Amino acid sequence: QVQLVESGGGLVQAGDSLRLSCVISGRTFSDYAMGWFRQAPGKEREFVAAISPIGLTTTYADSVKGRFTISRDNAKNTVYLQMNSLKPEDTAVYCCAADRWVGQVVASITAYDYWGQGTQVTVSS
Repeated sequence: QVQLVESGGGLVQAGDSLRLSCVISGRTFSDYAMGWFRQAPGKEREFVAAISPIGLTTTYADSVKGRFTISRDNAKNTVYLQMNSLKPEDTAVYCCAADRWVGQVVASITAYDYWGQGTQVTVSS
């Protein structure tokens, strides 16, 4: 059984930082690209960032470039999302997802095979 469990969300003020973590179990972590997505109230789920299985390739949504950094520790089966200079518009439920590696990091929601339940990030102004 595959499980993805996120942690690290919370309530912060604009300009603050948070680091989200996602631990995967039940699969060989290094077989998967990992992504972070978010969904704000009343909006569709959107791509945030993704990383290739050994971390050589990353990609980001334009809205978070320069502020967020995705990384992974394959020894710990964990992917991270470091979020700096947070803005109120970053408020959302953040989910991690796993995409069995086919050679390309992708932003498409439909490409991802497994999903976590999410962690709430709230940024006050």
